[in-house]
Parts: sequence; structure tokens; C-alpha cells
Amino acid sequence: MFHIYCPCCGEYREEEEFHAKGQAHIERPKSPENCSDEEWGNYLFFRKNPRGIHHELWVHAAGCRKYFNMTRNTQTYEILETYKIGEQPSHTQHSDVVELPRQKEAAVQHPKQDKALVGGNV
Repeated sequence: MFHIYCPCCGEYREEEEFHAKGQAHIERPKSPENCSDEEWGNYLFFRKNPRGIHHELWVHAAGCRKYFNMTRNTQTYEILETYKIGEQPSHTQHSDVVELPRQKEAAVQHPKQDKALVGGNV
């Protein structure tokens, strides 16, 4: 079980008292009425899901009910820091995180069927 430090309460509490609410530090478009549908959709629905360091928004649901940010390593589940809304994280990189190279996705190629087997003829 994790013990999470709530920067608003100033104490460690059990993880069951908290809920993750997604990616932190998402900037709202300056003039939403002038956004294209694609820009607005990207703001609403698309979030980063990195392997390694990630800044997340959390709420102390069973405690003070205040929101705060957490910097966490998604590979090791290590909590690096918690900090209040409006503050900036002090951790942006972690030396233990190893970025794996991503390969380009190739189109799926289906093998050609044997014409003798098509239609159930053997």
C-alpha cells in the first residue's frame, strides 16, 4: 500500500483516500470559440501516456477534497513529489527511466491463400 503525501493537508495518508484525475498541466485554449473541431477535440480527449516520468492531477477525495499534482514514474510506480495546483514540478527527468525505441508500424500483410483451399476444396 502506498502512503501519499497531501501537500494541502500536510500529512501522509493511505492511497485509498486519493483518486487520480489524469494528466496535469493541460493548458486550455485561449479562445475556445475560435478553435477548430480538431483542436477542441485534441484538448478534450487526447492525453499523454508516457513510460517514465508523468505529471498527474490527483484529488484527496476522503480527506481535504482538494486537488494537487503528483510527479510519478509510471514504470516503477515511484512517487517523486506532490505539489499544490499552480506550482511547478521540480522533477522533469529521472535517471532510471530508459526510453525504448519505437518501431514504425508496418502494414499488416496477409499471406496469399492457396487457391486449392478456397471454397473448401482440398
